[in-house]
Amino acid sequence: MVSIPAEWRHLVVEGPIGVGKTTLARRLAERLGGEPLLERPEDNPFLPRFYRDPRAAALPTQLQFLFQRVRLLEPLRQRDLFRPLRVADFLMEKDPLFARLTLDADELALYEEVYARVAEAVPSPDLVIYLQAPVEVLRARIARRGIPYEQQMPAGYLERLAEAYAEFFYYYDAAPVLIVNAERIDLARSEEDLELLLAQIARVRRGRHYFNPEPIRLAGEGAAPDATG
Repeated sequence: MVSIPAEWRHLVVEGPIGVGKTTLARRLAERLGGEPLLERPEDNPFLPRFYRDPRAAALPTQLQFLFQRVRLLEPLRQRDLFRPLRVADFLMEKDPLFARLTLDADELALYEEVYARVAEAVPSPDLVIYLQAPVEVLRARIARRGIPYEQQMPAGYLERLAEAYAEFFYYYDAAPVLIVNAERIDLARSEEDLELLLAQIARVRRGRHYFNPEPIRLAGEGAAPDATG
């Protein structure tokens, strides 16, 4: 089993819709002996309405996700050194990103007031794994998984979301970040690709790191060079 720092208790896999964060969070939890901490978009009754009519359903959709995320992270508020490692498919600090994309000024002000009250004292993770892929790749993956309401995604929304993620992580510094080029790798099924990622995770301690597994895989090497910025 890959060795990670013993004090790590909270890892996060993040990225835009369709990039594969939930599947990877499950696989990492299994390989690292932890527990997956996963969003359940199917439990948000407003989400299908949002994709049909974003303007009408944006605020309740956003608030429902906010409350769900806060509930999921509640166990992490306890500073218990013996609590299990948890691997989440969402970052709490990212929640406002969606709000700024979808809410008007008055709704955003209300959301931000609620967020400030309910999201306080949520600890930052020990590591964030940020998956990136071109929008056309995301679109193809969304089509392939075939969730009906996602097929109604408004034109341009995915592009704006990917740009917002890139901007968010350009400035994010609350935890170490491993930025992964997920365009040509299969972290859902490939053991080889997962092993390459795990080897990189084991070396991260602080700062910002970049990982492009494709040249490493083609060269037949067993690990990626460590790059920080």
